[in-house]
Amino acid sequence: MAKIVVENLHKYYDNGFHAVKGISFVAEDKEFVVLVGPSGCGKTTALRLIAGLEEISSGDIYIGDTLVNKMPPKERDIAMVFQNYALYPHMTVWDNMAFALKLRREPKAEIAKKVNRAAELLGIESMLKRKPGQLSGGQRQRVALGRAIVRNPKVFLFDEPLSNLDAKLRVAMRAEIVKLHRTLANTMIYVTHDQVEAMTMADRIVVMKDGIIHQIDSPLDIYNSPANLFVAGFIGSPAINIFPGKLIAHNGALAFDSGDFALKLSPLQAEKLKRYENKAIIMGIRPEDIYDKRHDSMAEAPESFEPVCDLVEPLGNEYHVSLKTANFSFIARLDPKDLPEAGKSLAVSADMQRAHFFDPDSENRIS
Repeated sequence: MAKIVVENLHKYYDNGFHAVKGISFVAEDKEFVVLVGPSGCGKTTALRLIAGLEEISSGDIYIGDTLVNKMPPKERDIAMVFQNYALYPHMTVWDNMAFALKLRREPKAEIAKKVNRAAELLGIESMLKRKPGQLSGGQRQRVALGRAIVRNPKVFLFDEPLSNLDAKLRVAMRAEIVKLHRTLANTMIYVTHDQVEAMTMADRIVVMKDGIIHQIDSPLDIYNSPANLFVAGFIGSPAINIFPGKLIAHNGALAFDSGDFALKLSPLQAEKLKRYENKAIIMGIRPEDIYDKRHDSMAEAPESFEPVCDLVEPLGNEYHVSLKTANFSFIARLDPKDLPEAGKSLAVSADMQRAHFFDPDSENRIS
């Protein structure tokens, strides 16, 4: 198969808009890489540049050992799966899947073998005589995948392929694509704005914003060690809680003071952050690292305070609890052991060993 190397890639449009700003990353052979970020961050533009559907302004793209900057899409040995499926409505499923192979003038027996294999792999053997208008959204997406599979390309490119599906079907199709990657062992680059898709599917995630790459790492490393405030806030659902404040000496230890509450740092955090004493700092803590104080035995370094419970959202296996102090609103994910009561105080513990700290000027993570 093929490794993809993107080096210092830029894309300017005629109106002067700088969509992709010097991005560089590598998708290793057989790796599943996800480009994730908010709408307009440049991720789809980057994918289209790799595919050859748009002309690069500067930089280099290699597929395998071949520089493909000037190479037309049909010569790059890639297959692209689009958000809108891009099926031919007048053709049957069979003909849609076989179309590219017929253009290559492959033998009929070989075409039949490849189409049947892809159909079996995707569980659409019974649909081969239907037309796209007779299929559900999920079935159409399987056909689009099948059309890409039969070509056996070096690289698969996915442009938000699941965004038109309902929530339940998206979950099922995520699993199908991951299993497909495991079976085919092709290099895959997948674009999405959905951080849950990125976390559950990727070998590595490339997080983008405003045409710039903010972090490249494994899903768990990005979640546990976000490079900056943007990455911390974008990855994770519910989103990380953010508190501006400062570090102070408090009862003989270093503590984070938000103005509404003071939380002692763990010894490890205090050692890392002592240079920030009496300086402004931003603390982030994920909802699952805030505990009902009555059930905080899993916290490594619990520090308690008492906000007011504003709203309780029962989800069966857990509660999302909206909490507030005088100046802050934030969310905790709590086990369904004791139902908090809206409008009343709730003693909670923040696991300071799991807290993240960011520089307020650069917004980069410092611990």
